[in-house]
Amino acid sequence: MIQHTVVFRLKHAPDSVEERRFLERAKALGKLPNVIELKLQRQVGKKNPYSFGLTMFFMSQQAYDDYNNHPEHVEFVNSIWLPEVDDFMEIDYVEMSL
Repeated sequence: MIQHTVVFRLKHAPDSVEERRFLERAKALGKLPNVIELKLQRQVGKKNPYSFGLTMFFMSQQAYDDYNNHPEHVEFVNSIWLPEVDDFMEIDYVEMSL
């Protein structure tokens, strides 16, 4: 299983209509094929500059790749994410067994 996590900060003012609209659109990505679960999170710690997190789960690399290339995801990235996100960091995890 792959856990895809992205933490980010928006260009929008906190609690603005624009912020809410962005978050609603981001959360809708959880309805795309191959997304097992999507969690939208508000960052509350003081150790980094990010405000929000998205965490998604995929059964395989192929499922993740299919999501990444899905036309609705590509459209979201190009028309919403890139213009509205100020900064972000992306991390993809697989569980380790020791």
